[in-house]
Amino acid sequence: MIKTGPTTLLIAAVIGGASGSLLTLSLAPPGPGVSPPQESGTAVPARLDDLPTFATSVARVAPAVVSIFATQAEPAAPRTTLPPYPGHHHGPPGAAASRTGIGSGVILSPDGFILTNRHVVQDADRISAVLADGRSLALTLVGVDADTDLAVLKADAQGLPAAPIGNAQSLRVGDLALAIGNPFGVGQTVTMGIVSATGRGELGITNIERFIQTDAAINPGNSGGALINARGELVGINTAIFTETGTAQGIGFAIPTEIAIDVARALATQGQVTRGWIGLSGRSVTPELAESFGLRAGHGVLVASTLRDSPAAQAGLRPGDVVTRIDDRNVATVQDLLDAVAGAGPHAALSLEVWRGSERILTRATTNARPPSAE
Repeated sequence: MIKTGPTTLLIAAVIGGASGSLLTLSLAPPGPGVSPPQESGTAVPARLDDLPTFATSVARVAPAVVSIFATQAEPAAPRTTLPPYPGHHHGPPGAAASRTGIGSGVILSPDGFILTNRHVVQDADRISAVLADGRSLALTLVGVDADTDLAVLKADAQGLPAAPIGNAQSLRVGDLALAIGNPFGVGQTVTMGIVSATGRGELGITNIERFIQTDAAINPGNSGGALINARGELVGINTAIFTETGTAQGIGFAIPTEIAIDVARALATQGQVTRGWIGLSGRSVTPELAESFGLRAGHGVLVASTLRDSPAAQAGLRPGDVVTRIDDRNVATVQDLLDAVAGAGPHAALSLEVWRGSERILTRATTNARPPSAE
């Protein structure tokens, strides 16, 4: 698992003479009096305008997708080796050095609020953005949220193109998905795929996970860029990929807009996101897990541990318990529990349904503010 930015540029070109000749022949126009072959029953578009295209959908969002450049100063050190990659620059011995990471971002408002991934701008001393029209803007960091790996930046500008926001909750497996970003620093690029899955969680990427999975190519530098639907609406923020090579292998993940926009709004207005917390860790109950542990509850969250003096400990929860309900909300997975507790905010009284073996227990827990995630 890797997150998709920052990155540097590496391009490999392979040219084959024979294949080039065949390509030239296949593109040559037919001789005089020779009609191009047509398959029986195949409709041929009368004009290029009749060909299927997603150019209009892309054009709605592409102006709002920016390239992010995050520069981090590094301690001075003698130059003893070659730079490990082109984006890492060394000066003369003893001189200060810097490192620039490349990612992507999405403009959310005409007055310059931009959403990206936290890991794109983490520890950066200077952040700038290059718009699709070539303009460059200096950015300030408004706030970050480690639990979702999101960050909000601000440009001192007006009249910027803002991305239209779509409804990620309406996505279905098989829907078209287009990713827009700056892979490998080559410039704004659009790739196409489908929605491979929704609601992906427990991947270990972030603490709060309900990812859209897509096979649209997402590569280093795409982090913080846009995932859009066929109507040209933002439905996700591209964040991470599963890969064995460091490049796209058809398994990419995006944070859905219902999470990303809520986080962006909180960061823009408060500088932070405040969530509820009860201080337990656990595993989602599966049929195999229920059979292995002899659990009465066929779904829920199996408590692995509780922190001392945490709300969960004060509510009497202990390892081996299974939480199946919070207030009027069924709990089937760890993500369900996190959503219910975090969404309640701090100082909220929650009713918990818990199974301890064959005994059903009702208890109450009052949430605390969720502590900052470990850096």
